[in-house]
Formats: sequence, C-alpha cells, structure tokens
Amino acid sequence: MTRVAATVCRVILLGCLCGNFSAWPQSMKPSVPGSFLSIEGSKIYFEKCGTSPQTVVLLHDGVIHSAAWDEVWPEFCKHFHTIRYDRRGYGRSSAATSGYFETDDLAALLRHLKLKRAAIVGSSQGAEISINFTLAHPEIVQELVLVGGVVGGMPYSEHFLDRGNVLGKPLEKGDVQGAISEASKDKYLLALGNDAARKRMVELLSANPQDLTRAYFELPEKPALPRLREIQIPTLLLVGDADIPDVHAHAGAIEAGIRRSRRVVVKDVGHPMYLEEPAEFSRLVIGFIEQNEAGE
Repeated sequence: MTRVAATVCRVILLGCLCGNFSAWPQSMKPSVPGSFLSIEGSKIYFEKCGTSPQTVVLLHDGVIHSAAWDEVWPEFCKHFHTIRYDRRGYGRSSAATSGYFETDDLAALLRHLKLKRAAIVGSSQGAEISINFTLAHPEIVQELVLVGGVVGGMPYSEHFLDRGNVLGKPLEKGDVQGAISEASKDKYLLALGNDAARKRMVELLSANPQDLTRAYFELPEKPALPRLREIQIPTLLLVGDADIPDVHAHAGAIEAGIRRSRRVVVKDVGHPMYLEEPAEFSRLVIGFIEQNEAGE
C-alpha cells in the first residue's frame, strides 16, 4: 500500500477501536484464547468459534484490530463457523518489517485452517482488501459483505482530504491523544447521539495508541474499480447514513460494478455501524448470508 493510500485509510477509520488484549477491559477479553500463525517472519493472531458448516471471515478496518467485532461476535458464533484475525501490526499480531500483500495473509490463514470456501465480511479498508481477495480467489468467496467499503482506483474528494488533514495533523506531531480528540468530534465517524459507542471508542484508543502509529508495509494491489464486473457472487453493501459522502460514492460505484450487489443505507449510524447498532448489523448480515446459502 502506498503512503498516500495508508493516510486515506487512517482518515476514514481514525475513530475506531484499537489495541492489544492485555489492555482491554475485563468484560471485553475473549473467553477462548486464540492462536498464532507464522507467515514470513510475522505472527498473525486469529480466533475461531462455532460449529456450522458455513464459514464467515470478519476482516477489520485500517485502524482497529479484530476487537472491533466484539459486539457482534457472539451472535455470529451462534450461526456460523466464524473466523477473525488481527492484520499485521494490529492487536496481537506482530508488525511487518518488509513488504507484503494483505490478500496473501488472508489466503495463508484459510489454507492453514483448511478452509476452501467462506463468506467474507470486510469493514472499510478491510472491505477494500475483501474485494481484492475476491478478485484474486473467486473460487473461495461465497458471499461478500462490504461495510462502509471503499474500492481501489477511485479517487477521494477535496472535502474528504481536507477532513483528513484535520484528523491527521496531530499524528504527524506524535500527538495521539490529540488525534483521538479530533476523531471523537468527527460527525461522520459515529452518528450524533451514539454516546456510548463514542465513549468506548475514546477509552480504547487512549489505552491502545499503537494501532494508530504502526508502520505501513502493505504492497499496493492492482486497482479493483475497473475489474468489479468480474465479481459474480452475491454482495451486500452496508453504508451508514451519517458516513462521509465519499464512502457513499464508493458504495455507489461498487454497486454499479458488481452485478449481484445490493446496497442498504443503515439509519442513525456512521462508519463502524457494528459498534453503534450491533443487533441491526447482525440481523442484516446474518440474514443475507443465510438466505443466499439456502438458495432463496
């Protein structure tokens, strides 16, 4: 991933959760410890649950590790064999020291788990990775769910980039708390009135600043925008009504490119809707996957 793209991803996602397990509140620690997979000198932390024959992989965004899915994890575990993992440099996964492709890491994890088919649920930058993975491995992905997703090859507006300057300047100075403060005031990140989610976001970011300051070694993928028509699987696009217009524009472009896609705008949420409205998020995503697996 280029440094410009990395900056964009931080801008989109700056206000999400991040951190390592030792700093989590006790109530949020996973009940079952996960495992590590060694990949090219790095260690990827992952967790799995559920006994369903249907596998679902949850792919987190560009700032927070897999704790982002805590509020929906139990419900997904009831319905599916569910996998979540920390991308390199996030959570318990070790930081990268040389270039790598995010899609290769996901493929390596699925091979390790002996999984030949899965539905992929990706959030924001995780959605972009999910699109790239589907293009690279169409034989694996059964359904695709993109949450506040963006697609490689589509530009961003001046409004979006100006917003990024406000959020990014404190990080340039090493002022993580300043960045967290700016994120907490961002009207596009969390919808107005979702104070509990906002409070927890600030709490976890303050306890775990390392995900905001990690070095980027992700290698750039071929732009996916002109290749979206190659994706032939059922695809659900979820966008919060309070999210920034650029994300809505990306969702529109993705919907136009993927023939079997459907876009749903979720009310009263911003970017990480699984933190703000976990019950509604679970209902939409679980229902979509189960309906398609049933062939309805």
